[in-house]
Amino acid sequence: MTGERVVRRLAAILAADVAGYSRLMGRDEHGTLTRLKAHRTERLEPTLARHGGRLVKLTGDGALVEFPSAVDALGAAIEFQQAMAEANQDQPEDTAVVFRVGLHLGDLIVDGDDLYGDGVNVAARLEAEAPPGGIVVSRAIREAVQGRLNANLHTLGDLTLKNIERPIRAFRVEWTAEDWPAPSTISPPASPTPTSSNQAAPALALRDKPSVAVLPFQAVGGDAELESFVDGLTEDVITGLSLIKAMWVIARNTMFTYKGRAIDVRTVGVDLGVRYVLEGSVRKAEGRLRMTTQLVEAETGHDIWVAKIDRAGGGLFELQDHFAQYVVASIQTQLALSEGKTGRKEKAPSGVADLLARAWKRHYDLSAEGLSDTVSLAEKALALDPSNGEACRMIATGVWHQAYRGFIPWDRVAADRVMLFAQRAVVAEEADEYAHWILGLAYLMARQHDRAIISLRRALDINPSCSLAYGSMGTVLAWGGEPDESVANNELALRINPSDPTIYHRHFGLALAHYLASRYAKALEHALLVLQHRSDWWLALIIHAATLAQVGQIAEAQAVCADLRRVRPDMTVTSLNVLPFAKVSDRDHVADGLRKAGLPEK
Repeated sequence: MTGERVVRRLAAILAADVAGYSRLMGRDEHGTLTRLKAHRTERLEPTLARHGGRLVKLTGDGALVEFPSAVDALGAAIEFQQAMAEANQDQPEDTAVVFRVGLHLGDLIVDGDDLYGDGVNVAARLEAEAPPGGIVVSRAIREAVQGRLNANLHTLGDLTLKNIERPIRAFRVEWTAEDWPAPSTISPPASPTPTSSNQAAPALALRDKPSVAVLPFQAVGGDAELESFVDGLTEDVITGLSLIKAMWVIARNTMFTYKGRAIDVRTVGVDLGVRYVLEGSVRKAEGRLRMTTQLVEAETGHDIWVAKIDRAGGGLFELQDHFAQYVVASIQTQLALSEGKTGRKEKAPSGVADLLARAWKRHYDLSAEGLSDTVSLAEKALALDPSNGEACRMIATGVWHQAYRGFIPWDRVAADRVMLFAQRAVVAEEADEYAHWILGLAYLMARQHDRAIISLRRALDINPSCSLAYGSMGTVLAWGGEPDESVANNELALRINPSDPTIYHRHFGLALAHYLASRYAKALEHALLVLQHRSDWWLALIIHAATLAQVGQIAEAQAVCADLRRVRPDMTVTSLNVLPFAKVSDRDHVADGLRKAGLPEK
């Protein structure tokens, strides 16, 4: 190996070879080589380009490929093996070229363009365990892809592999041809080049869920350290977005071929078949780092979202993490809004996807009419597809917000309905962070605070940039009697997603937490911020009135109580019993403030 410094990185490795290659070559050397080269050109290389794979080396009968993610690697492996199965349908068994594939996610040693190390060795040994036409993966791959691809992984137990000291837990991959149809469009080249005026490149079909390409961030007027920073930021953003199940993200290897080039985002959209392109830059200014970024609709070139943030202090890795988390959380919100608008272009959509897109958009309105539409649209989608997890999740979400906002009674009927559909959503979509998020709120409604926290932590395990889960964790902790932890989670959610159109929920969590900790000035500050957005929200009016009374502003508190009674004529101090306080002392603390504000006892 060259050089003194050992460079390592974590990556997914695919090892493939031809089953019975020596037998095939002995029977028909020329024909076997011809067929093998054709399969590489027509099936392997396009598949790698679609999934961002880098061909490390070719052997006589096989290949070693590096991928930036396990999902990309397994998706490519299944797509390639399915394409080979279809190509071999009319081939005699004794002449068909059939591959075996092994996959592992592990540590690699980088030497120029070559790779070495334990990760490569494990992938190669797993390939030898695969049946002809099959795929065997390690536990590391299985854990990374679970629930994110249309495939089943069956355990083979702990295998003892040649020259591998430890046993390796392995899994056989099973898939159905219907779930993996052959691509109908030509994939982009591994190194994109401008389209010539004489020959137009065929456009890729848009995917059936929000798709985004992240152009390499630019270092403006920077040095080598800033160049390294923006490359790491780009990788972190791609990785973070890739964790979001409801989104399709172009892999790192493909996107870094655009680095340093002047690119029209509309060309990127056509080349890669994506709806959105994210681009950005970072510059140093007076000891600070300033990031500017924008999300662009590829078809029109119009900005969907633009942001600029400055940060000073802390190490570069800390700043890189913060910038990446901010971008990922914001993009997740903006794409949900944009896709909702897309879904409303047709006046009377009948398909499940269109119904759910409209439900998403109406949900973000969070009005009585909007939430009623959310539930109705999701129910229609569920009637068309009774096993649809997203439809179940949207029903649960709509009903939760109807009760939380006060549009329907906060009672056992609502709580049971939220729980039923949230549980169905998790069963159908176990790897969906939103399903675990709404299940967490269902548990809050049922006063099962510990279970609520477990569900929200599961959402964050799936998507560490899910600001909604951080914020709802803060809400649960406030109701659960942990005000300081609540403040920390709500402030984190505000920091990583300040563009959230439902940001007033975070301010309510902060108002409640500060009130329960008797920090009344802070509680007033955040209660007012909530009411600037939602002046008629009963829960915000409760905390506002109670806080004013606790600081001696009785006349103002009485006026807020009058507003509360206009919104909820049946509201009394006793009504607090239905709210999910974990501690009686916290409920009594709020009741004390409302009594001082003049709210009737019963």
